Amino acid sequence: MRIALVLVVLLLGACSGAYHTSSDGRLQTRIDDSYKARDACLAKNAAADGTMSLDAGSVAQAAALACSTETDKLIEVSNRDGDPAVADRIRRDSEFRAMGYVLKARGQGSN
Repeated sequence: MRIALVLVVLLLGACSGAYHTSSDGRLQTRIDDSYKARDACLAKNAAADGTMSLDAGSVAQAAALACSTETDKLIEVSNRDGDPAVADRIRRDSEFRAMGYVLKARGQGSN
């Protein structure tokens, strides 16, 4: 039982690192604005003209790549310790969200 509790604590700690919350209101605003900019970019690129006939996975990867500047900015403001694992989780989140936007644009999902 104790091992399970330790694992839960470690998992929750890892999750909190990916999505930094702060008592610093200005920092939190910058993080929120960076999320919004990244998501707006993903949505725009996921629904780009001429992509409906392409493989959804390929479109999602292309959208995530096209939004790497926004993703890098999000990583910069939310990962102040420079933890590569946090940066990797944010990049994977961008790819996951891009797929959601692709599916939504195709009427196959809700986001």
